Amino acid sequence: MIEEFVPKWVAWEITRKCNFNCVHCRSSSTMDTHGHEDFSTEEGYRIIDDIASYAQPVMVLSGGEPLLRKDIFDLAQYGTNKGFRMCIATNGSLVTEEICLKMKEAGIKMVSLSLDGATVEVHDDFRSQKGAFEGVVNATKLFNKHGIKFLINSSFTKRNQEEIPKVYKLAKELGATAWYMFMIVPTGRGEEIMNELISLEDYEEILDWHYEMEKEEDELLVRPTCAPHYYRMVLQKQKEDGEKFKRRTLKFSTGGSKGCLAGQVICLIDVDENLLPCSYFPMSAGNLKENSFQHIWENSQLFKDMRDFKSYKGRCGSCEYVNVCGGCRARAYAITGDYMEEEPFCGYIPRKLQVDKK
Repeated sequence: MIEEFVPKWVAWEITRKCNFNCVHCRSSSTMDTHGHEDFSTEEGYRIIDDIASYAQPVMVLSGGEPLLRKDIFDLAQYGTNKGFRMCIATNGSLVTEEICLKMKEAGIKMVSLSLDGATVEVHDDFRSQKGAFEGVVNATKLFNKHGIKFLINSSFTKRNQEEIPKVYKLAKELGATAWYMFMIVPTGRGEEIMNELISLEDYEEILDWHYEMEKEEDELLVRPTCAPHYYRMVLQKQKEDGEKFKRRTLKFSTGGSKGCLAGQVICLIDVDENLLPCSYFPMSAGNLKENSFQHIWENSQLFKDMRDFKSYKGRCGSCEYVNVCGGCRARAYAITGDYMEEEPFCGYIPRKLQVDKK
């Protein structure tokens, strides 16, 4: 195993079906799979066995909406028996008392819920589904009742960026273990809302807000996600402040010490068994029907490129913070068509380039 690049977290798209039609969906999921059919239960077991022979990552059963698969808890139990820390990512609408009991029986360690607004109007608009907000709130009540830990993921664009502090507050009130603020990457259906991407200037202000909030937060684990330059900002601001604050960690996260982790310690397996660098990177490094997880992880040129920080282009390639940030490779690909290009939503000028200009 490549020592510095160990697969620690695997998202697994077990179905492309979804009962929602979210504006930013990376896989453009609907109830029609459009040819991306579910793999069999036995094939799912084979994939788990393949990964287990090489690594012991956190595995997140995702979708689409994973609770639409009738065998989801068979897959979850099998993964638990193999020693994986099994998690589920759901929109919350299908969570019931029975589902909670099955989650506990199958050894589910964490559930992630999506909440993109602090009100019915905002969240339901973002999810293009009436009742979506009510479904999330109901799910949190059931998880609290049954002692199931959950975290909340919140995705933001211009249409809901004013909700950020409100959603953070609501996540705490609902009893979440963690709150992840996602700065969306325009892939899948997200390509249709390119004009809604938060501006570079607002992006910086939001990350400033997150830093000040995180310094004071002593209960909830908080992380800006798909915002790798936050880790550069943290180092800069701690130097300015002359002090460091201890960042909380969660054993079901990837640690929170570095920005872009795509193809380095995380990846996504889609329903067609393609291995992708992350959930927002629509380029395959290989297919598990043709090669083992280990072979693809260690030998894919795409993954090798992602790990070759010295070959990054533009400002990222010259940046002294490349090892803690790296820029979002998926966003670079979505905006420029070149995943090795500089992070498009970072305004920082590396010291090397500042000197060269002088």
